[in-house]
Amino acid sequence: MRLAQRLVCVAASALLGACAVGPDYHRPELPTPPAYKENAGWKVASPADALKRGAWWEAFGDAQLDDLERQVDVSNQSLKQAEAQYRQAAALVSGARASLWPTVTASLSATRSGRYGSSGGGIVSGGTVIGGTSGSGSGGSSNPTNSFQLPLSATWEPDLWGGVRRQIEESASTAQASAATLESTRLSLHAQLASTYFQLRIADEQKRLLERTVSAYEKALQLTQNQYNVGVVARADVIQAETQLKSAQVQAIDVGLARAQYEHAIAVLIGKMPAEFSLPPQELKVTPPAIPVDVPATLLERRPDVAVAERQAAAANAQIGVAEAAWFPTLTLSASGGYSNSSWAKLLEAPSRFWSIGPRLAETLFDGGARRAQNAQARAAYDAAAANYRQVSLAAFQNVEDNLAALRILEQEAVAQDDAVKSAERALAISINQYRAGTVSYLNVVTASATAFSNERNAIQILGNRLEDSVQLIKALGGGWQQDDLPAAGEIDLHAPAPKDSAR
Repeated sequence: MRLAQRLVCVAASALLGACAVGPDYHRPELPTPPAYKENAGWKVASPADALKRGAWWEAFGDAQLDDLERQVDVSNQSLKQAEAQYRQAAALVSGARASLWPTVTASLSATRSGRYGSSGGGIVSGGTVIGGTSGSGSGGSSNPTNSFQLPLSATWEPDLWGGVRRQIEESASTAQASAATLESTRLSLHAQLASTYFQLRIADEQKRLLERTVSAYEKALQLTQNQYNVGVVARADVIQAETQLKSAQVQAIDVGLARAQYEHAIAVLIGKMPAEFSLPPQELKVTPPAIPVDVPATLLERRPDVAVAERQAAAANAQIGVAEAAWFPTLTLSASGGYSNSSWAKLLEAPSRFWSIGPRLAETLFDGGARRAQNAQARAAYDAAAANYRQVSLAAFQNVEDNLAALRILEQEAVAQDDAVKSAERALAISINQYRAGTVSYLNVVTASATAFSNERNAIQILGNRLEDSVQLIKALGGGWQQDDLPAAGEIDLHAPAPKDSAR
């Protein structure tokens, strides 16, 4: 037993003094600009924490939207899938940590054996002769014996070179990437719901505009019909008025198709059957909110998709250590003990005990370059992951700049479009008065009506674009998420719950 104690002490000392081979991880470098180009001269940036974490959609002040967004976290199936994938990755971390501990096995066996004949030398087991020969005078089996065994064995491979620790590091980084994927999925689904909801409300606004337009065209047709009846205008004016009315009615029907599809999409996002969900028309009273924009240096810590790429790079770096550990010898400590006796009644008595203990040191002398190839593969995988991290980060900056530019330009466009709507309405009123006075043909009214309708519809579409880009800017900024929300590597195991949205 003293030998066993010495071996354990030597192994423990070697393990505690061992270092993990392979490079330690450092986040790939990426220079960041001091400020966003498209944010210059637009709005003064507020502190980033002014954007409500989690429930960022509440900035729009729409109670119906708030209610729908809360249902995403409860019933959306894509989110449930991402959550299950995180739990799967967390279980792999626990599996990797298990390699640090010994493996202990126990078994119980019973065997009856004997020999056939006096000279054949063959052992009989289960009625089958194993080895030896049997002659005509063998006379059957002789001296059958029983063997009962209750062994207990343990094996342990100390992590001398850090290969297991690097594997745990890789699994933990992968699980963190999965947690970031879950948050990226959550952010995308909430943003998709907000965008679809605003598109539906814009369709409602267009439908109301078309209904007003149809009503105005019906009155214009009645006016033209009356003037034709008294011989003031030609039949062509009546036909033009009818054509204008029918065209507006067709457009009103077409808007209904788009609205139905948006409603179906919302139903799926909140985990309901489209047939079981309906959203009544509602006037859109929402305006694009002021969105706080912090300095670019903080963006990489607030985008879950960037966190996914960064954690994937960390996992790839750990795999280099796993590959390099294969170059070093492995030490395996094994011990076994238990009971063995030919009598079941005496199996657990002291004379039946047996034990063995000993180390095994193994090293691969030749593998045809397999380890060198694995090492090269691991390093190339890290280079690819680092490049992907930089590319995803660059795309994140592009997303912010694109949406900042869109909001700034659309705000200017909205002001100009409002002026155009007012001018078109004045022009239409003048044309109608002139037509009633008989100084112009109905073609002037048709032209002025089409111009006014087009400008009003453009104004509604610009509002929809501004709301859409507001949602996309919030998404581009991370929706209030921070990398600190990721679970710590030491806290990840199969018992840890998946991260929950702070808005719940």
